[in-house]
Amino acid sequence: MNRTALKWLLAISLSLNAGMIVAVAVNRLGDPHRQASVQSEHVSLPDYLQLSADQHRRWSEIEEAFLKDIAGNWREIRAHREDLVRQVFSGTPDRSVIDAEQSKIAALQDSQQRRVITQLLAERELLDQSQRDKLMKLLLSRYTQEATEEEMLHRH
Repeated sequence: MNRTALKWLLAISLSLNAGMIVAVAVNRLGDPHRQASVQSEHVSLPDYLQLSADQHRRWSEIEEAFLKDIAGNWREIRAHREDLVRQVFSGTPDRSVIDAEQSKIAALQDSQQRRVITQLLAERELLDQSQRDKLMKLLLSRYTQEATEEEMLHRH
């Protein structure tokens, strides 16, 4: 496999993982202020944000549909990623098939990113300013801490 194809696969995977980080962060994350040994623990995001009973009820209503939707999107992306990798490593890779799969993945990732943004905006509306700040800091801290699977695979 040539370096260009590997770079394309890495770029696709990195884009995909950015959406995954947000989805995971929205679902359940640990406290970013805890020590590294405790960071693998996960707490309920509503508990971490200290939602009131009404906020928790509303959060649950919007979260359930979001998680179901995003899981379906991930299944589709995963299937196209598998098809893409199989094509790249086939005996005679067909660039038109590779490009088509890459386009399908990009469209699904764009759709997923829009879903995540819509969800974050909905969550923002039910949070008070202190809770918004807490969620924003948590998300931003996770982005700097998380390595993608591809980064972990390609480290020397």
